[in-house]
Amino acid sequence: MNLKSPIDFISQSPAQTALAGEHLGAACQGGEVVWLSGDLGAGKTVLAQGMARGLGVEAEVNSPTFTVLKEYAGRLDFNHFDFYRLDGQARDPWAEFSDYRRPDAVCVVEWGEHGRDFLEDSYLKVSLRLISATKRSIQIMARGDAYDEMLRRFRALAFRA
Repeated sequence: MNLKSPIDFISQSPAQTALAGEHLGAACQGGEVVWLSGDLGAGKTVLAQGMARGLGVEAEVNSPTFTVLKEYAGRLDFNHFDFYRLDGQARDPWAEFSDYRRPDAVCVVEWGEHGRDFLEDSYLKVSLRLISATKRSIQIMARGDAYDEMLRRFRALAFRA
């Protein structure tokens, strides 16, 4: 299965990055896995915070870098992972975290490349790239038919005329 046609756009500010995340969260129906990729400071956590808002999470969301996982309740459960510290470890993210991939939850994974087995063969990948202090290039790619539909919902929310 190949990655489908991506959506590419420029975020002019952290607020726009968070809003893109909010639209992604609103497009979720449950069971989704969203892989956030980008260098340190690229905006992964900002986008995840927006997704949490789009899922109706009212709690303050921050990076789970040191805990690997933070769980939040909303319209759907929001399971926020950070696999950065898993690189090179003997831990098996799939065995540890597969229970969180449920139809009533959304899993957002920062640094998913450090735990590829967890992602299986179907997910939404959001790549963030620094352009300047506030500007980011964002590319969203669907892998799997369910994620193609999610991208259509996202596009309808984010780019309505």
